[in-house]
Amino acid sequence: MKLKPRTKWLFLLVNRNLWLLRGAVMLGLLMWSRRSPAQQVISSAPATTETPPALQPFATTEMDVFTPAGIPQEQPAQPFRYKFLTLRPHPDYSVLYANGILAAQGRPVNTVIQQISPGFRLDAGDHWILDYTPTWMVYSSRSFQNALNQNVKLTGGASFGSWVLGLSQSYAKSAMPLVETATQTHQENYTTALNGAYTINSKMSLDLAVNQNFSFADQFQSYREWSTLDWLNYQFWARFNVALGVGLGYDDLETGPNMLFEQYQARVQWRATDKISFQLNGGLEDMQFLNSSTPDALNPVFGGGIQYLPFEHTRISLGAERTVAVSMLQNQVTESVGVNGDVNQRLLGRLFLDLGGGYQNIKYVSSASGLPSHRTDDYYYLNTRLSTAFLKRGTVAIFYQISNDSSSAAGFGFTSHQVGFEIGFAY
Repeated sequence: MKLKPRTKWLFLLVNRNLWLLRGAVMLGLLMWSRRSPAQQVISSAPATTETPPALQPFATTEMDVFTPAGIPQEQPAQPFRYKFLTLRPHPDYSVLYANGILAAQGRPVNTVIQQISPGFRLDAGDHWILDYTPTWMVYSSRSFQNALNQNVKLTGGASFGSWVLGLSQSYAKSAMPLVETATQTHQENYTTALNGAYTINSKMSLDLAVNQNFSFADQFQSYREWSTLDWLNYQFWARFNVALGVGLGYDDLETGPNMLFEQYQARVQWRATDKISFQLNGGLEDMQFLNSSTPDALNPVFGGGIQYLPFEHTRISLGAERTVAVSMLQNQVTESVGVNGDVNQRLLGRLFLDLGGGYQNIKYVSSASGLPSHRTDDYYYLNTRLSTAFLKRGTVAIFYQISNDSSSAAGFGFTSHQVGFEIGFAY
């Protein structure tokens, strides 16, 4: 979780009997999906999650050592406000030099990349946030196409007695070099999440979610996915919660066999002290390949995370997960196991240092009968970012990243070093 000086957080206190419910909804707004976002090669600014004001009182739980993003400590005067509408521009510019970026399989290229993002956020009352961020990508190398990426997201929700309901709808269009495809890849994604949480009593609650994800990629696998993952929570004692979850989903693929899957999981959350908390979930996923002689696949799935606050301005987080999902490569399914970590430290009162890294082992498994599996990737990245605030609303940062992919398939492996500068404002 990255801390930017232009965004400071306020820890909100909530009723102990409702923490199971309210925190679950805010996590649900991030959308549950079997597929992790495709791993981009190019370094980009850390994203923040925005919370509508009406839902901010529900955005923290007793499990949170770090206060979630989207809850500003201070509300400076807004110059672009009219009645119940508030316009919040957040322009951003970055320039970086990168080597080893794959323009095609087996063809690494060095390039300077400029990213220009004149984004804005529109708050409609206390319940809705609409954010639109276009990003012009300008490459010095002719091996890549300049592109206009677009990202639009609508987030909202409300509480009704014992219910808290949330809706998130987003659209993303991009043309970025990806680890999975080893080339600049044009894709569009439409995602919808409907979430509800209900307090049964002081010990039990329900988390309900219905998700839709449409992914369209030029020259690669396109698919439509519908899924749900629902949890029954039980609070054994303060700061210790267990849950049972059941999921169901369907993947409609452009090519290859469609897939039906069920998930059965258990989850444990424990705030051991005021400075450290743990979460662990795990179970099995049963995947069936329809209209194919490929046998069903029974796979373990799990996830976990640790938040640790050793000092007031030092934050450490660790995470791990195993997922199974549709690949962008035709007739392939990915089995991915990954770990990641992040250390955030304030220096000299005004500087913020962020160190992050991660590792993934990705195995590509054939979803069609008669096609052998032939690719396994070991991917890791390390990055560092030093930032500071200026003029109250501005942020300036320098960053460095190294990433490496060792692939058993020829032409997919690479090593890239990137160094850059970013400046941005947020209202």
